[in-house]
Amino acid sequence: MELIRIADVQKTYKNGVVALYDFDLSIKKGEFVFVIGASGSGKSTLIKMLYREEKPDKGEIIIGGINVAKLKNRKVYILRRKLGVVFQDFKLLPKLTVYENVAFALEVFAWDKKEIYKRVMQVLDLVGLKHKVRQYPDQLSGGEQQRVVIARAIVNKPKLLICDEPTGNLDPDTSMEIMKVLEEINNMGTTIIMATHDRDIVNKMKKRVIVIEEGKLVKDYEKGQYYNERA
Repeated sequence: MELIRIADVQKTYKNGVVALYDFDLSIKKGEFVFVIGASGSGKSTLIKMLYREEKPDKGEIIIGGINVAKLKNRKVYILRRKLGVVFQDFKLLPKLTVYENVAFALEVFAWDKKEIYKRVMQVLDLVGLKHKVRQYPDQLSGGEQQRVVIARAIVNKPKLLICDEPTGNLDPDTSMEIMKVLEEINNMGTTIIMATHDRDIVNKMKKRVIVIEEGKLVKDYEKGQYYNERA
């Protein structure tokens, strides 16, 4: 069943740079998709459009029945409730503990305190950090911080998890540990879209790979490897 449909999308920035052109893509529920391409290829624009940081100049972006391209700013929260986002630079709140950083994502939706505790402990167990609930971000390694970010992103049980270079600041061993966590989340039914430059990860994971060049989708492999030496 289709979760995302992108049809005839075009995006040109004010400086005249064409980020995406005649872009079409369909992603089914439960897929794990890598998005690769050289810097400036348009992959970051695509990722930002999925969580409505950017809007296309034309075309459709449908996520779980919501036309993201036409979503009014005051309604963006409806989309954000359906997805989680994992960034490269963590974006954790330094004065909150591991538990508080993850719980905060549910508190804004006014969840019951007991339910929040139960769910936060579930996801921290999933990412292997149940024993570090009282620690602060600066007491954690980079890999542990990224696990907290993943926990925060999935705590509201999103249908879609968007990962923007989540292993970009991590060493190879830690990166693969993070990928194992993401694969487990995917196996539980969450659709994952991940932009990356990490050739080893893409080659080892053997997931669907889409390649963007100069704003266009040029390759789409079902179980692909890292394509294009420039990427």
